[in-house]
Amino acid sequence: MPTYSAVDLFAGAGGATRGLRDAGFAMLAAVENDLEAAETYRRNHPKVSLFAQDIRTVEPRVLLAASGVAAGELDLLKACPPCQGFSSLAKGLVDEQRNDLVLDTYRFVEAMRPRIVLLENVPGLARDRRLPELHRMLDGAGYQLKTATLDAAAFGVPQRRKRFICFAVRDDVAFVPVENLLELLPPSFRKSPKTAGQALAHLARYSRAGDPLNVHRKSSIVVEARIAAIPVGGNRFDLPEEHQLDCHKRLTSRNASSSYGRVRLDDPAPTMTTRCTTPACGTFIHPSENRGLTLREAATFQTFPVGYEFHGNYGSIERQIGNAVPVRMAKGLGLIATAILNGTSSHREKS
Repeated sequence: MPTYSAVDLFAGAGGATRGLRDAGFAMLAAVENDLEAAETYRRNHPKVSLFAQDIRTVEPRVLLAASGVAAGELDLLKACPPCQGFSSLAKGLVDEQRNDLVLDTYRFVEAMRPRIVLLENVPGLARDRRLPELHRMLDGAGYQLKTATLDAAAFGVPQRRKRFICFAVRDDVAFVPVENLLELLPPSFRKSPKTAGQALAHLARYSRAGDPLNVHRKSSIVVEARIAAIPVGGNRFDLPEEHQLDCHKRLTSRNASSSYGRVRLDDPAPTMTTRCTTPACGTFIHPSENRGLTLREAATFQTFPVGYEFHGNYGSIERQIGNAVPVRMAKGLGLIATAILNGTSSHREKS
């Protein structure tokens, strides 16, 4: 099987890079602005040419030169622009400049002319005014688009995490869009959801002594008592009166229903956010123990390998984990890209 080349824009801690490498891609270069995330990336992918700077200051021709390929030779350009502005969790003023990074991606497409562009983001991007503009630009540049909203659980990730996916395929690549992108995954690739219990059992089996990520967020005595009062499978609605928060008492509906929730062993975990080990911010309490998730448990739900190294303080690592593309989902998307590059989609149509 041929090895295909890739470049990772908005690389974060390297979850997508690891997944694409698992799918058989050679990652040539990457860009990441957050210096602590960049250091995490560097520790786990030392051979990749990393630009630890604002992507708006990176010249596509320089990135292309660092990749060692000529324009038109790159197989895959992956881009996952900062997504908080498109998220349903976003509140207040939206950072328009950060959201404009979606369109900034096109600078690199125009200069590098990759065979495939893979755009990954929260479902809210599909409703943003910039997406039709990006589509128009890609179409004008000779790219055929296939978009879908996919759940990471459909890739065997032990987590419910819906993501907007866009494959833009250059017009000289034989590609017949399939109804369901998951059809392009090889039969051997697990597509059934994995449970949180299975993920935690895997972690228990392969965990390493002295792992610095085997820590959970410290709670006050009041919060510890509140967590202890939540039954297995429960959330804040199961709390007795004395442990309920005043702000929750004032809510007239079941808003913030996931707050102070326990992860359920028999289901995939909830979406790991940038506060994925903070009990007040979601269903981030251990299934049976009276504590929040550890950083390593959250990373496991994101399907990072047990030995994956993270750099930074607690809050930074929590944010890096929550911002990451689940490694196994990235692998699946990489395998879909491989099927397109191999001509599998056109062969299916003809058969």
